[in-house]
Amino acid sequence: MIFGMTTFTFVHVALSLIGILAGFVVVFGLLTSRRLVGWTLLFLAATVATSVTGFGFPFDHLLPSHIVGIISLIVLAFAILALYVFRLARAWRWIYVLTAVLALYLNVFVLIVQAFLKVPALHALAPTQNESPFAIAQGAALVAFIILGSIAVKRFHLSVAIR
Repeated sequence: MIFGMTTFTFVHVALSLIGILAGFVVVFGLLTSRRLVGWTLLFLAATVATSVTGFGFPFDHLLPSHIVGIISLIVLAFAILALYVFRLARAWRWIYVLTAVLALYLNVFVLIVQAFLKVPALHALAPTQNESPFAIAQGAALVAFIILGSIAVKRFHLSVAIR
């Protein structure tokens, strides 16, 4: 046990936090029209690994977390194709930007859910996650990511071809 978590849970959480941190660095790069190769690879790999490991927890029926994981993997597939197969040519540039931002948003969405489940002060504010504080937190995150994504699409331009 690590911090009261099984090793598997700890690895899943660590991958998620690494993906979120790297994702914010990547989005900063998009906003400043810089392709941060190492950070991008870390973000995509950690975020794919987070989604995949999410299916490793015991379950007997499809849960909302599985649906988010499936959506995340589909979004990440498009981001990876746009970046590594289509080399951000033409429409694939904005497809990559939007899918990268969306993949990060989905990780943050789950982070907020988990925070309201596991952090006692937040859980007290929204024990069923149907209360206003939870809705406000999720709504603020959604609005912030819509704004970030819109700005990133406008600002991310490549001055050199990707090899």
